[in-house]
Amino acid sequence: MTDAFSLTSTTDPYPEYERMRAESTVQQTSVGLTFLSHEYCSAVLRDDRWGRGAPGERARGRETAGQRRSFLRQDPPEHTRLRGLVSKAFSPRVVAELRPRVQQITDDLLDAAWDGGEVDLVQALNFPLPITVICELLGVPLEDRGQFSRFAPALARGEDPESSLSGEEKRERSRAIMYFRMYFGELLVKRRRNPGADLISALSQVRESEQGLDDGDLLATCVLLLMAGHETTVNLIGNAVRALLLNPDQLALLRGGKLPDNAPWVDELLRYDSPVQFMARRTLKDVEFAGLSLPKGSNAVLVLGAANRDPEVFADPARLDLTRPNVRHLGFGMGIHFCLGAQLARMEVEIAVRSLIERAPDLELVEGPPIYKDNRVMRGLAKLPVRLR
Repeated sequence: MTDAFSLTSTTDPYPEYERMRAESTVQQTSVGLTFLSHEYCSAVLRDDRWGRGAPGERARGRETAGQRRSFLRQDPPEHTRLRGLVSKAFSPRVVAELRPRVQQITDDLLDAAWDGGEVDLVQALNFPLPITVICELLGVPLEDRGQFSRFAPALARGEDPESSLSGEEKRERSRAIMYFRMYFGELLVKRRRNPGADLISALSQVRESEQGLDDGDLLATCVLLLMAGHETTVNLIGNAVRALLLNPDQLALLRGGKLPDNAPWVDELLRYDSPVQFMARRTLKDVEFAGLSLPKGSNAVLVLGAANRDPEVFADPARLDLTRPNVRHLGFGMGIHFCLGAQLARMEVEIAVRSLIERAPDLELVEGPPIYKDNRVMRGLAKLPVRLR
């Protein structure tokens, strides 16, 4: 059967997901089991018999391309300990306090873009907004952020399966990892000497405590927060804007204030075209699942892009419907690995999309085929040419 990672289309993989699901919602492929249904994907994500690390392996001790694995790739108890140390930075109270600043950044970016009638929205808004927010949250100086746009794409591409990466892409990923390790290593030394009101300073101060982070943990956590805090949000804003412009009836509902105040329209946009298309899991013990007997160490790929368009869960799943109630999408994952920054991402997308469509009543796509990044796991546009007026 088809390996979901080798699908021919990055522009629109959803028809191929549909074809695969018609064959079977559980498939055995070259990369292991592949689950395409919402039922099985959500069940795996909630099941503590499935995890991220290799069975019996102490995750903290494993080094990959010169870097310790972040807590995103670890299982309890290490995952619980490390996630707990950073979770307060993404609490509802902290996110609410960030709202005025996110609005200000958005307004400033749109002001700067307004001189030109035609702009690439990825460069004008989608990328600089979340990278500015996460850097300010972490405590990265403004003058250092320009280099991130050079190295961050290599890390995002490096999330794809090893078999899909060229030798040069693997080397680029290694260079990016070493750059971020060196950068954050130097920044941590500065913050220990002169701490500020930022997350890196706070994390560095608990290093010596019993539950603190050692340097390997700290570096891995900093890189994770930088990547997770901007890459998926960049893609989500772009996917959302393009989806709205291709569905003018839904854009009219949002622009005209015709949606209920509590309508989960950001979640519907995330369901419709998720920035994270795949997640990987591995059995931590022998498991009976989906009618199969799986030995410890069995690999599985969860096709979230397919699960989010499962007709057993979502009526008319290929249709964007901002009035859709109770959008139980898997775009932020589920269970203990549920996205730590989900509330921040929702808020950034809400502010970016609302501000854009209110200020640009004649917003339209520039004609031409969409240009997507050549990524499988993280789905997003490389460019989004639009006319603001």
